[in-house]
Amino acid sequence: MNNPDEPRLGCVGDASECAGIISRWIDVTTWMPRRHSTEELIEMMEEGIPFREFWVLGDPIIGYLSFNRELSQIMGLYVDFPGVGAGKLLLDKVKRGKNFIQLWSHLANTSAHSFYSREGFSKMELNQSGQDGIPEIRFEWKIIA
Repeated sequence: MNNPDEPRLGCVGDASECAGIISRWIDVTTWMPRRHSTEELIEMMEEGIPFREFWVLGDPIIGYLSFNRELSQIMGLYVDFPGVGAGKLLLDKVKRGKNFIQLWSHLANTSAHSFYSREGFSKMELNQSGQDGIPEIRFEWKIIA
């Protein structure tokens, strides 16, 4: 049995719970338009999980982190209960053994920016029209030798 306080590698079977986390976040985030139904999010996650380093936390799942190894990029980090340490546990897990990580965050998501800054990430560049048309900022984390 897994420790619910320790992230575990996720699988396609976790897509529904993880899509629910995103869907709930969209519902309470006034600046984020809903572009996909929960069912569409599940389908996208089922397709993407096999190609990612995909970590989940909790049983039931309360957070997940999707990491693209080729780009050394966090593709998504979502938690049901911000501020209780779930995001940090997931981020610490993906940092292990890596010297560099990057991510894009929506410009309006200032609470995420504060979190990433506390975790050692630096703001690098602005993209006025991210993949979803919403301005984004790129963050980097590096181990300096």
